[in-house]
Amino acid sequence: MTIIITGSGLTIEKVVDVARNRAKVELHADALSRIVACRAMLEKKIDAHEIMYGVNTGIGEFSEVVLDDDQVEDFQKYLIYNHAAGIGDAMPEDYVRGAMLGRINVHAHGNSGIRPEITMTLVEMLNKGVTPYVCRKGSVGASGDLAPMSQIALLLMGEGKAYYNGNMLEGKEAMDKAGIPIPGLKARDGLGTINGSNVLTAMSALFLFDANNWLKQAEIAAAMSLEALKANMGPYTARLHEVRGFKGAVRSACAIGKLVANGDLKTGKVDHKVQDAYSMRSSPQVIGTAHDALAYARSQVEIELNGVGDNPIFFPEENIQLSGANFQGTPVSLPMDMAGIAITMVSVMSERRMNRLNNPALSVGLPPFLTKGAGMFSGMMLSQYTADMQIVEQRILSAPACIQSIPAAADQEDFVSMGMNTAIKNFQILDNAYGILGIEFMAAAQALDFREYKFGDGVTKAKEIIRKHVDFLEIDRPLYKDHNTMKDLVSSCEILTEVEKEIGSLE
Repeated sequence: MTIIITGSGLTIEKVVDVARNRAKVELHADALSRIVACRAMLEKKIDAHEIMYGVNTGIGEFSEVVLDDDQVEDFQKYLIYNHAAGIGDAMPEDYVRGAMLGRINVHAHGNSGIRPEITMTLVEMLNKGVTPYVCRKGSVGASGDLAPMSQIALLLMGEGKAYYNGNMLEGKEAMDKAGIPIPGLKARDGLGTINGSNVLTAMSALFLFDANNWLKQAEIAAAMSLEALKANMGPYTARLHEVRGFKGAVRSACAIGKLVANGDLKTGKVDHKVQDAYSMRSSPQVIGTAHDALAYARSQVEIELNGVGDNPIFFPEENIQLSGANFQGTPVSLPMDMAGIAITMVSVMSERRMNRLNNPALSVGLPPFLTKGAGMFSGMMLSQYTADMQIVEQRILSAPACIQSIPAAADQEDFVSMGMNTAIKNFQILDNAYGILGIEFMAAAQALDFREYKFGDGVTKAKEIIRKHVDFLEIDRPLYKDHNTMKDLVSSCEILTEVEKEIGSLE
């Protein structure tokens, strides 16, 4: 499949297709025409010696320094050198590929003033598998993701490093092996490549895709625990949530109802309490709130993916250029902080259900810590410890980054989004969430093995998949292997895939 880049219509799913699945991209002819027209306008303004930020002036605190004709081209090179200032381990390739795709879509609007050769080179790099080496840390999320984007821009000068065919190579060698000409940087090209929040936005798109899959698995785990705890399924009736009006809660209640359909609990053959604890009864409201938070974050991320995040911005129709702050990452950082918090919140509820499965005072007849030999054996006692540690780390990471601004550039850039911190910590939150949910899945499967009634079709399929990977805990054994196996299983989405094959989509 080829993704046509037009400046609009870029979705999270398309980012995933290009970034992870290496779908090809093609710049639409109309987009190329817009880029060409904008560049022609810019070059007329350069010839007329019109003062333009970042074209024939310095940047940041040096924006009042006017460059002469001989300096304009060299300035772009030194701009990239100076800003390629990150630190730490390499970013995963999908982050970098997603950022390149986002930058191409910015250029496609025809408001950036760069040469078409720059955009087409980025297209070729995606299609031929040249992925720049980019340090994971260094961006403050305004003026865009300058440090990581500059490491991408080094390749446009035949410098830096890049991955190609699984190997790390010098930038020029990677480009030569892929048969991609080096375009070099002329006036405006450097700043037009780096001055947007494209890395944090790409990371956020990938996170939201993964987080949605995780939330659907949280509903599967919840349904398994609810069946094992003999829950009252009345609170999962869609009508109850429809009268309140929150879309996420309706979605979640329907999903859980679908998972337990055709089981004895759902059909009333198993006795239950009049009202269950909140960690059971409130599952649709809590998971649904997370769905709503992710939906809002998605709307903001997709606006950014399809908008003109740049500075300055050129308007060929009016023959003007405007300098502003469309590189500011806050419109993405704030909702993505909320998205990370939402995953932590649902993880906390997952652990509370797991606690009820373990606790004989709360488990409606299940053996203590889900073991047949309580006293001699401790069963899943330490599984809860493992989940609890991860939740505390999630809580620490859930402190918002968007309020953590530290002024930069001699106070010219005196409020920054810190959106890269948000993007980084969200993946750390999600990594812990895989482990926490894996432990609930493991405990729920163990608990269901002690029950003798028929379970819902979705729950039955989920338990079947878990038992392919982790055996029933007959006697105590070292659990770290099972914990890691379950974490990997949740991350792989195998449970979700097989359950949706069995009962249909949970969305």
